[in-house]
Amino acid sequence: MLKISINESKTQYRMVLEGKLVAPWTATFTNAGERALQDLAGRRFVIDVKNVTAIGEDGKAALQELMLEGASFICCGMFTRQVLKEIARHAMQKERKG
Repeated sequence: MLKISINESKTQYRMVLEGKLVAPWTATFTNAGERALQDLAGRRFVIDVKNVTAIGEDGKAALQELMLEGASFICCGMFTRQVLKEIARHAMQKERKG
């Protein structure tokens, strides 16, 4: 199960994720991320993953795509911090190649 909440302000579009970022819920997250990118209107895009308990390979790929689009992340705990570092490393390699 994955819960996605949206908190908007004048300067920030925050997507809060809770639960597991794994199939089949990754598709829902990807769709929500695409909508968010269209609705930014100059605001900062922040994804809060503090309450994510599992991230599958498809979830990592979805997070990486949004990271490449300029999203920033809020996390806590060693698990999510390590996963985001890994995603950032892969995103940097992808940008260099692309």
